[in-house]
Amino acid sequence: MEQAKNINLTLKVWRQKDASSPGSLKTYTLKDISTDMSFLEMIDVLNEQLTTSNEEPIAFDHDCREGICGMCGAVVNGQPHGPENQTTLCQLHMRHFNTGDTIAIEPFRSRAFPVLKDLVVDRSNFDQLIQAGGYVSTNTGGAPDANALLIPQKTAEQAMDAAACIGCGACVAACPNASAMLFVSAKVSQLALLPQGAPERKERALKMVATMDKLGFGNCSNERECEAACPKGISIRHIARLNREFFKAALFTD
Repeated sequence: MEQAKNINLTLKVWRQKDASSPGSLKTYTLKDISTDMSFLEMIDVLNEQLTTSNEEPIAFDHDCREGICGMCGAVVNGQPHGPENQTTLCQLHMRHFNTGDTIAIEPFRSRAFPVLKDLVVDRSNFDQLIQAGGYVSTNTGGAPDANALLIPQKTAEQAMDAAACIGCGACVAACPNASAMLFVSAKVSQLALLPQGAPERKERALKMVATMDKLGFGNCSNERECEAACPKGISIRHIARLNREFFKAALFTD
């Protein structure tokens, strides 16, 4: 492993007091940042520096800091979650940057993700999408009960791949249309592949797509930016399955 070293950075961070106030990029200088730090730890150091100077620290989303919860998220030099493939912001480390670098840090940009403060955006529209159909009403029982339903291994693996989505919103931030199709397709695909998801199959596809449009998310135009930005590597093949599920539900409604 490469030995840790200290680097000096110039940060241009989006500062915005609240949802109704205009924002702008503000420049900060950091010295002697260890390359062993994660990106969020680097922001922690900056916030300590700001607090010592009686300035308001930068607001940003975070929780587990283990790449699992999907809470973290910001656009680093134009890329959601930063330059590393399949890496959440909290798992991005400063060894991927060089001394003297200038790093621009902005919130996710989407009409459906309004900025609340600094780097914090309101992603509650994802919750509304889940409420529209991202669930099953079947009693699934405990883990041993799963063995009672035989599911081909390939199908189970495809469902698990879709279920890996952590709902961070990077797909929306990366898409030029601010589409939530990758997120919705992951939820629809996961449940459509499994027998437990069959009862709401048609209703799920119709309601989640309708809710997505209602909330102001854009449409998919096959740019594939969502797939490239997804920290869990969710494939756009799931969008193809969502389209099939939607058209079948629309054509063969009871």
